[in-house]
Amino acid sequence: MDYSIEEHRHRFAAWAASRAASVRTCRFKVEQGKIILEAAGVKTLGENIDHLPSPGQFDLSHRNWRNAVIQAAQEIQLQYTHGIAAKLINIYLKSIFICGPQYTDPKICAIHPPIDSILLDELYHKDIGGFRQKWNQYRKIRWSKLSSDQYESLISLIKKITPENAGLWTVEQYWRGYQ
Repeated sequence: MDYSIEEHRHRFAAWAASRAASVRTCRFKVEQGKIILEAAGVKTLGENIDHLPSPGQFDLSHRNWRNAVIQAAQEIQLQYTHGIAAKLINIYLKSIFICGPQYTDPKICAIHPPIDSILLDELYHKDIGGFRQKWNQYRKIRWSKLSSDQYESLISLIKKITPENAGLWTVEQYWRGYQ
């Protein structure tokens, strides 16, 4: 196998996504996360921006990817929720596309941000968008336990606080995990 920049990005993104999505209630190895991403077809998305859906189709595609990730996880005896599947997908895509030079492309702006307790806590404490009660609702559920409907409702709320023509990734200005 030739070692290409695409393979290099894939390995890094799979590592980052697997480390971020593995939680106390659902521990898995980086190798398992990488296998799941590949089996679910997510690796193909990262190969080229042209493989990403249009912004209008992104949410439906994301639901399908989450279902594929959950199915692939079940095949190796792991029980993923939609919250865990979303985190795996979102960190993977963030590592490849958002942290790259095309971050203003509309396809990349549609990529969902990774959700975690640090982000939800900050959105709640700062009452971003005047949605304190909603943020608190998601904090209580816990990101790793989100169902499909809960996850999609949370993403809709994030869209409401995202400035027009800005990437959904901009909500991460409230993420304090880097400190």
